[in-house]
Amino acid sequence: MPDSPRARLTGAVGRARASALLVPVLLLGLAAGCGGSSGPVTLTVLASSSLTEVLGEMGTAYRQSHPDVRVRAEFGGSTEMAERLSERDPGDVLATADSASLDQADRYLDGHRRAIAATALTIAVGPGNPKRVRGLADLERRGLRVVAGAASVPIGRYTRQAFAKAGVSVRTSAEEISSRAVLDQIRIGDADAGVVYVTDLRSAGVAVSSVPIPADENVTATYSAAAVKDGPHLRDAEEFVAWLLTSEAQRLFNKYGFTTPTGPQ
Repeated sequence: MPDSPRARLTGAVGRARASALLVPVLLLGLAAGCGGSSGPVTLTVLASSSLTEVLGEMGTAYRQSHPDVRVRAEFGGSTEMAERLSERDPGDVLATADSASLDQADRYLDGHRRAIAATALTIAVGPGNPKRVRGLADLERRGLRVVAGAASVPIGRYTRQAFAKAGVSVRTSAEEISSRAVLDQIRIGDADAGVVYVTDLRSAGVAVSSVPIPADENVTATYSAAAVKDGPHLRDAEEFVAWLLTSEAQRLFNKYGFTTPTGPQ
């Protein structure tokens, strides 16, 4: 029996409604197919406290060329940050003050570590150098309160290398987890001297003075970074680590006193 005009009209309306519903469904499917997400990606960088100022500026610079990526950094001692990777949802990138700290967390990383910056050591002393420290040999002096990094952290390992090169045996009054922590002990007057990174000195301002360590006794501290392989944004994390070696990023490292690392990356 042929369709009535009413039936044909009802069918046309139904098909029109179905088409109207299909359009937004298709659009949602296309958006999902393009890998789009609602809002920008936030990369969490677990970093050595010695990178505090430079990473702050780098986050802004990176956003300009990668508008959909925000960089949020959390700072602490390198060993402390490496240990964070054993926690649930720890972060996306690890940046430490030496490769040994990355070795400690190697099973959590993607295997593509990069040497991103370098610095040297200096002796931090009170304003005006009241104890008249002239070099590493003076740190052996009896009665001098010397603070150093613990043997298990990068600044401690570098400091002991410098002591060995200088042929000195230094008795320390305290040990700390980072170069910034060593610097704080001198800044507040709880220690007379300590070995820190040259690049950390500016954070103390006029509250601390510096005694240079000659090149034949000094040690190059090399900072390294890698993406966390099980992090929520692995591809974005790997792109950020690679960006740290670009001329733009290296100019920012240089601005804060770091040098570009030499040798294979």
